[in-house]
Amino acid sequence: MIALLIRDMRLAIRAGGGFGLGLAFFLIVVVLVPFGVGPQSALLAKIAAGILWLGALLACLLSLDRIFALDWEDGSLDLLATAPVPMEAAVTIKALAHWLTTGLPLVISAPVFGMLLNLPGPGYGPMVISLVLGTPALSVIGTFGAALTVGIKRGGLLLSLLVLPLYVPTLIFGAEVARRGAEGMDYATPMLMLAGITCGAIALLPFASAAVLRVNLR
Repeated sequence: MIALLIRDMRLAIRAGGGFGLGLAFFLIVVVLVPFGVGPQSALLAKIAAGILWLGALLACLLSLDRIFALDWEDGSLDLLATAPVPMEAAVTIKALAHWLTTGLPLVISAPVFGMLLNLPGPGYGPMVISLVLGTPALSVIGTFGAALTVGIKRGGLLLSLLVLPLYVPTLIFGAEVARRGAEGMDYATPMLMLAGITCGAIALLPFASAAVLRVNLR
């Protein structure tokens, strides 16, 4: 399993879907927002939490189509289906590899990008906490969407249409945690909701993704 994780991380970076692409897109979103809404510090501070979360979500979305595409093209997916390793475990490892190469760098860079949007000081901790809790759900949900569209030529647009509605609850509660923290309010309730969404996705979606892959490989 560790070898599979290392292999997927190397493939993600070599194929251009690693942390570099996600971070670059995240930075572009953060830099362009002040040009669109104006340089007012008060306005930027008010919308900073939502913008950071939206940028992180879209950055995660960029590399989803590569989760299974390379394995489908070289036949590795068929080998995984016949390997002694359960398909559910392989799917979980692929979701973990996606989070390590995309989600984790976004979590680490979020405080730096928050300064560009004038994020209030009390909001940095809740922002990082919300991303730590929420980005694993983005990777797991995205892995499920990638499993649904594996083998479809130019399925990137279809994948986005399938996954984006499923991302909405995570976006709502993640941004709410960061917003309440920035305003000095209690954010325990949205944080628990966000953690519940992530735990539910991790518990259920690997089985759904594995079932979809078995159907697509028949």
